[in-house]
Amino acid sequence: MTRLNGRALRLTVLIGENDRWHHKPLYAEIVHRAHGAGLAGASVFHGIEGFGASTLVHTSRLLSLSEDLPVAVVIVDTEERVRAFLPQLDELVAEGLVTLDDCEVIRYIGRDDPQARGKGENSL
Repeated sequence: MTRLNGRALRLTVLIGENDRWHHKPLYAEIVHRAHGAGLAGASVFHGIEGFGASTLVHTSRLLSLSEDLPVAVVIVDTEERVRAFLPQLDELVAEGLVTLDDCEVIRYIGRDDPQARGKGENSL
């Protein structure tokens, strides 16, 4: 099991939900590549409204339905591992925003970790 504690780097990729990589969602390809690279974890968050470099506002509001809502893929791991993953994003992300932020990991424990046992179903 990967252990992660203390200083880390958060990678955020902001793209559209309709962005594709070989006919499948780009966000799914990023997550699968992050998993294959052994990164600590990746999550995809679906936005309800936003705009980017195109300045076109995408929204989920009923009166102005959008077919390309914003999506954020967030990955956290050590700086070395995240920076080693960046060349894959260069290949994948043609349009969007990629940011890096320093962060501090307070707790990172999987369900099968012995430290998590006995703490109830709401354990991380």
